[in-house]
Amino acid sequence: MNEKNPSSTPFSQLVDIMATLRSPEGCAWDQEQTLETLRAYLLEECHELLEVMDGSAFDAHKEELGDVLLQIVFQSQIRSEAGSFDISDVITTLNEKLIRRHPHVFGDDKVDSAEAAYENWEKIKAQERKAKGGAQKSRFSGIPKSLPGLLKAFRVGEKAATVGFDWPDAQAAGQKIQEEWLEIAACIKAGESKQRLEEEIGDLLFAVANFARHHRIEPEKALGVALEKFIKRFRSLEALNEPSGRDLSELNIDQLETLWQKAKSPEA
Repeated sequence: MNEKNPSSTPFSQLVDIMATLRSPEGCAWDQEQTLETLRAYLLEECHELLEVMDGSAFDAHKEELGDVLLQIVFQSQIRSEAGSFDISDVITTLNEKLIRRHPHVFGDDKVDSAEAAYENWEKIKAQERKAKGGAQKSRFSGIPKSLPGLLKAFRVGEKAATVGFDWPDAQAAGQKIQEEWLEIAACIKAGESKQRLEEEIGDLLFAVANFARHHRIEPEKALGVALEKFIKRFRSLEALNEPSGRDLSELNIDQLETLWQKAKSPEA
């Protein structure tokens, strides 16, 4: 192991540790893992990382980044054992991609904004797919089907915008929200089916996601912040009601609203 090689880097030590854990002399649990069993752990670690990214708990952020890195090294080790590739191949492929898709940095191309750089990235990506043979895939083919709805809507709108299929500005995107809301109102007034109403609500949420994108706000994150704020205030409401000894379900809407307004105050 790397204790015998003081010149080794922390990363090479990590790779060696993972290889040892997977070896016959290693850990029985690590030996049993497969790419299939690691799926849930990767998803869990990514969510744990997301929870600490915006805070000031730097030690927690550092640790969660390490946990995600472990999953990458773990999968690479499994592929290496099968003779497919190893972590060095992963890094080499990534290095080549970053250089290839940033010709404005590592080449002679010029871009004048972050939006132009992103559009250039997507164009190069589409060219690479076409060069691999067969019909050119859709711009949306790289978006995971399992993404949360608002995040997926954000990415779909973002990719459509790379070919100019987008609202001209945030104001126009905001007007689309109003338009979709009026369609929902008309749908309800006409007594349309639940399926039809579901479709119209979906259009409204997509419009909201596009409006957020024009303001460079991630709608999934914005919704998460709103939910945390609501939960915090509702817990305050519960605490304010606790001395009464009554269950919240026993209160009418006016009583609940009074508690809610108190919960929203800075003193609460």
